[in-house]
Amino acid sequence: MKKLLVWGTGNLAQKFINNRYNGELIGFIETNKSTDTYMDKPVYDSREIPREYDYIIIANSYATEIYNWCKKLDIDTSKLIFLYHVTQSAGCTDQAVLKDIMSERNYTDYCIEFGLTDGSFIDDDAEEYQRLNQRPNFDIRKENMWPIIIDKYDDAGTMGNYFWQDLWAARRIIRSGVREHFDIGSRLDGFIAHLLAADIDVEMIDIRRFPGEAEHLHTIVDDATYLNQIPDESVESMSALCSLEHFGLGRYGDPVDPEACFKCFDNIQKKLKKGARLYISVPVGKEHIEFNAHRIFYADTIIKCFNTLNLEEFSCVSQGSIEYNVDINKYDEDLHNGEYRYGLFAFIK
Repeated sequence: MKKLLVWGTGNLAQKFINNRYNGELIGFIETNKSTDTYMDKPVYDSREIPREYDYIIIANSYATEIYNWCKKLDIDTSKLIFLYHVTQSAGCTDQAVLKDIMSERNYTDYCIEFGLTDGSFIDDDAEEYQRLNQRPNFDIRKENMWPIIIDKYDDAGTMGNYFWQDLWAARRIIRSGVREHFDIGSRLDGFIAHLLAADIDVEMIDIRRFPGEAEHLHTIVDDATYLNQIPDESVESMSALCSLEHFGLGRYGDPVDPEACFKCFDNIQKKLKKGARLYISVPVGKEHIEFNAHRIFYADTIIKCFNTLNLEEFSCVSQGSIEYNVDINKYDEDLHNGEYRYGLFAFIK
């Protein structure tokens, strides 16, 4: 039984362990040791790796940096198995060794990462199919092969932040009974599609070109900062889901203007008639800008900026789940830190 070390103590290492493997796991490695144990196994600093091992599994997204570090430390790179892409052709690539150590799930992930199909489960599946097939028209022929390995262990779709955000807003709008709705830059293939399926006429403005036409969809290609395209106090229902935080950053070809989103906040309120409803979502947390991607707002900032409207609901989506009726200040110290949290605001004028 081969003795294995895993370089990494995070989610990628956890995934490798959960997917199963063949061998004796003798410990983990961190480039700079931060803890003594992980998953009840010793953790070694990269400068103090034990000599008695057969292979090191590099379960770390900094694969190229680790490869260069190993060369500097004179670690035998032929004993490194990289699970994620390296810029060099590096480490052990012997399929017999890889398949012996990895389970099918780990090896399938390896094949996906490195764009391989030969030696994957497809070979065995094709052989089994041919053995069972009794219809000549459906014999496997090499010239018609279209191997896909990415789907075998994938989930049945995703239910991430956009899924919950789009569902939240669409449900509220459909239940409100409106037949016409105005939108600023939200997702066509999620939220807007929900409204169109309910036969709601949607007028949508976006600075980007629209990819096509659809029944009930009316489009305006323009900068929405000033909303000059619509009369004041004329809109009964409006939305802007994960769009306003980008205004004025130049990311989508719009003019750079630090005040652009705040100008749009003011103009949105002018366009709404009395009794109208507004649904917006923006990243929330400790207020700052991550240029040129987006701004993160205090939830209270959004409420104050829309001071001519009354807040009906503040909820949040994060890491693929929704949290309803959240305290306004709950995430004021959240640094965002790559784990996006969107605040969902429902207002009435």
